[in-house]
Amino acid sequence: MSDTYTVLHDPHGLAAAELPLDRAPYEALVTAVLAWKDPNLTPRDYEQIVLQLTGHARTVAADVQRHAATLPKNDGRGALAEVVLREATGRLSAPIQGTARCAQNRARLVRALYERLDCLTEPPPAAT
Repeated sequence: MSDTYTVLHDPHGLAAAELPLDRAPYEALVTAVLAWKDPNLTPRDYEQIVLQLTGHARTVAADVQRHAATLPKNDGRGALAEVVLREATGRLSAPIQGTARCAQNRARLVRALYERLDCLTEPPPAAT
């Protein structure tokens, strides 16, 4: 075993930008959480789900930010992305609670971030 290691210096997140998000499991989790009626989980279980959704929301938000930053200033998609990112920052700053409501709020946030990311990664509609 070696006592040495290499520190990756990536202040702009370029290494992560080249890795695609593992979207399918989180979309399945979001769908399941939003379908809950009365799941009756323990607070600790809710907290674990909220932590998973929070971490992924931060990752998707960073991806939205990276894509929005590449758009021309007059592209309205960038302005909408900034609105979603501001809302995400506010929602992510709320303390984590071990409740179904908190988990569902984080699930809605992940869904909204993916919707914005899709708008940024698809070509803009052709002008008519």
